[in-house]
Amino acid sequence: MVRWIFKNKPTFVPQRIDMAQNLVIVESPAKAKTIEKFLGAGYQVASSFGHIADLPSRTLGIDVEGDFTPQYKVSADKKAVVAKLKELADKAQTVWLASDEDREGEAISWHLAETLQLDPSKTKRIVFNSITQSAILKAIEQPRSIDYHLVNAQQARRVLDRIVGYELSPVLWKKIKPGLSAGRVQSVAVRLIVERERAIERFITEASFKVQAWFKTDAGPGFEAKLGKSFPDEAAAHAFLSLNQQADFSVETLDKKPAKKSPSAPFTTSTLQQEASRKLGFSVSRTMQVAQRLYEAGLITYMRTDSVNLSAEAIQGAQKAIEQQFGTSYFHKRTFNTKSKGAQEAHEAIRPTDMGQSQVSAERDQQRLYELIWKRTLASQMADAQLERTTAKIIASTHQEVFTAQGEMILFDGFLKVYLEGVDDQDPEEQEGMLPTLVVGAPLTLTKMHATERYSRPPYRYSEATLVKQLEELGIGRPSTYAPTISTIQNRGYVEKGSVDGAERPYRQLVLNSKGLTAATLTEKTGSDKGKLVPTDIGMIVNDFLMNHFEQIMDYHFTAKVEAEFDEIALGSVDWKSVMRQFYDNFHPNVANVEATADRASGERILGTDPVSGRPVLVRLGRFGPMVQIGHADDEEKPVFASLLSDQSLGTITFEEAMKLFELPRTLGQYQGDTLLANVGRFGPYIKYGEQFVSLDPGQSAMEITLDEAIALVERKKSADAPIAQYDSYPVTKGVGRFGPFIKWNGLFINVPKKYDFEALSSGDIEELIEDKKKKESEKVVQNWAQEGIRIEKARWGRHTLMQGKLKIELDKSVDVSAMTLAEAQNLIEKKAPKKAAKKPAAKKSTSKTKK
Repeated sequence: MVRWIFKNKPTFVPQRIDMAQNLVIVESPAKAKTIEKFLGAGYQVASSFGHIADLPSRTLGIDVEGDFTPQYKVSADKKAVVAKLKELADKAQTVWLASDEDREGEAISWHLAETLQLDPSKTKRIVFNSITQSAILKAIEQPRSIDYHLVNAQQARRVLDRIVGYELSPVLWKKIKPGLSAGRVQSVAVRLIVERERAIERFITEASFKVQAWFKTDAGPGFEAKLGKSFPDEAAAHAFLSLNQQADFSVETLDKKPAKKSPSAPFTTSTLQQEASRKLGFSVSRTMQVAQRLYEAGLITYMRTDSVNLSAEAIQGAQKAIEQQFGTSYFHKRTFNTKSKGAQEAHEAIRPTDMGQSQVSAERDQQRLYELIWKRTLASQMADAQLERTTAKIIASTHQEVFTAQGEMILFDGFLKVYLEGVDDQDPEEQEGMLPTLVVGAPLTLTKMHATERYSRPPYRYSEATLVKQLEELGIGRPSTYAPTISTIQNRGYVEKGSVDGAERPYRQLVLNSKGLTAATLTEKTGSDKGKLVPTDIGMIVNDFLMNHFEQIMDYHFTAKVEAEFDEIALGSVDWKSVMRQFYDNFHPNVANVEATADRASGERILGTDPVSGRPVLVRLGRFGPMVQIGHADDEEKPVFASLLSDQSLGTITFEEAMKLFELPRTLGQYQGDTLLANVGRFGPYIKYGEQFVSLDPGQSAMEITLDEAIALVERKKSADAPIAQYDSYPVTKGVGRFGPFIKWNGLFINVPKKYDFEALSSGDIEELIEDKKKKESEKVVQNWAQEGIRIEKARWGRHTLMQGKLKIELDKSVDVSAMTLAEAQNLIEKKAPKKAAKKPAAKKSTSKTKK
């Protein structure tokens, strides 16, 4: 047993022991590096680089006919890691499993114990929610065994999600389109977004006129008041404003009430994701990446949690920081209750490990997120803000309507001195200001009055942050699943971030002031979806198919019920395999029935009839995306197709818009002897110039681009493609791709690291980049038969690839590539190369019908 010498907390000093007597295994190298600083020479900290074992990638890997035992395998890229850890563990006297304290971390420790065949008598499990010296050494003083209830809860989640995805996805491939996927949580998240979009489409906008008035007192200060009713049309609004032209105004009543604002609880995973989106503009995945780095550096506590508790140590640290900076009157000790029944991911909220440290020396994103966490934690232990809220009722001498003015005064700022939580989709007209000193019965002077046409608003589209909030409220998913879910539905193409800034919309405004009553037409921007989550056509089609055939999987209450069952498994109240059996016996027969009987789904919608051919015009999902089609596949005359534009969808496109697409490709004119064509392809709108293709800029349309705009794009492309140098008689060009800046030489694409000035690459830089790339490429080649154009290269994860032209064949790791002969390589290529289909004889056209 390890002994410790205690002096003054939080500094613990382990007794001196022999090298490699203790092995500590964590998930990440960054975490290992931080922990290593706190332990003595007798400790070696190693990383497992995440999970070392998982379900197989090409098979289900679950005994669904038996007891649902998973068939875990060590992936090829982890075999070297496992071998190294096994070697270290065999030499160590004690192995400390120090993966994260949530269910996934517990499963990682279990996999390590099983895969490395660790002796239970010399294996200890330790957990901590912050990577600090006191937390690490305290954990070592309080080791425990692996919690198999937590392991089983994680296994249940992994197995159920694998079954749902593995069985549903092939049905989608068969009934909709190859390459699609479904998942227990991701499909429900898409449903939320699709239903919100359809609510927006169904929404009928109504206009009305709202009245605002600006008054001032005899002392001079002005303020705003609003009328409690609106008017249905301009005529009614005009009539009302006319009544106020000769009116006298006064304060009828004045109501003052004390009020207070209390701080929000410290951050959980979901509230951190929401607030980082509002205040910092971070995506959910970006927030978690930055928080992970802060945690691994020992700056914040564990970032996957649904607890709002703070430790006594944290509260004491907050008290000290508050009293030092603001005084004792600003401190107020608070405890918060976790609302989530299944709160289990950690035992404490996300907070700084040192409350006295308000800033950190790190990259910009880490600094900003850390400051947000520090302020939120500090504010949670500060006094309420004391306010005085005032409501004034204002009457006129010429009518019975009443204006209302509201304002508030801060008497004591309390926690507002540090932090105020953001609000999603707030209407700026609802914000309150300050009121001047008012007296009941005192006369007021009207400075101006507006009657402004306002339109009712449809529901707001979800942002990443508001979607996380909705998922949490419905009990769907857990802190560790929010970010992967949102990333997955975007990567799968079911949802995309909106890019439309909005369109100008006219509205009317009546103005009454000292010059009289006037009317004007103004404009406002409406319909912006920038940054919001918008379902794609394929997302809607998949959602509708799943809703029609797998209602249980798509049911919000079912998904929340499954999460609750995982919580019960984690507590040891329920056997996880019985939960799997109950689910599978209901789910699997339904999958088989749908696969056998359901019709294909393509989102097909008939728009009208082609006036030239008389054939139907329809829109549907095609192989390369949404398209409009004239005619059917079984017609004597082949159908004609056109791709939808990026801002068009199957559900909303009109007949006129669809027919206009057949005007593509548009001939724009001549440029340097070549015809410029504008068209839309599978990768978006483009200009065709000779044999080259030039993508249009965001916001440009193939239907509207002019010849001059197209020439500008072509010139820019030619300039970008022009050689910047020559090296070994080959030109060097440069560009920016999806992975950043690069140069191209002799068919090689070479990434340019940040240490180089991409805009001013010297000849030395170019030579260095090319020679480094050549060296790496040569090291990749194991065998090369240049005359036949065949070679074998090293691939990822210790594998090799046999290549000829564009054909690539992944070789099994058991193949001895160094001994492979040319004949063997050619034989393998012949077997794997796609066979060319023989041409069918042309069918004779029937002469019994007259072609239209």
